[in-house]
Amino acid sequence: EVQLVESGGGLVQAGGSLRLSCAASGGIFDDYAIGWFRQAPGKEREGVSCISSGDGSTYYADSVKGRFTISSDNAKNTVYLEMNSLKPEDTAVYYCAAGSRIIVSTIGRPASYDYWGQGTQVTVSS
Repeated sequence: EVQLVESGGGLVQAGGSLRLSCAASGGIFDDYAIGWFRQAPGKEREGVSCISSGDGSTYYADSVKGRFTISSDNAKNTVYLEMNSLKPEDTAVYYCAAGSRIIVSTIGRPASYDYWGQGTQVTVSS
């Protein structure tokens, strides 16, 4: 059974940092791209970052470039999202997702991903 479990969310002041973790089980880590998405109240789910399973190439939404860093620990089957210089507009529920057929043009599309975690709340106060 495939499972994605996020952790690391919380409340932080603007300018602060958080590190989110996405632990993957079910044998998908080596073959699936792992993406991070977020959804704020009343807004659509948006792609934040993604890391490929093959060459480890990464993608970032323009809104987080230079502030967020995605990485993976293959030994732990875990993907991390290091978030620095957080802003109130980063407040959202953050989800990780796994997709087996992710290409450049579909990285940021939620419908392209096969499995999803339950989400973790990130709240940035001003």
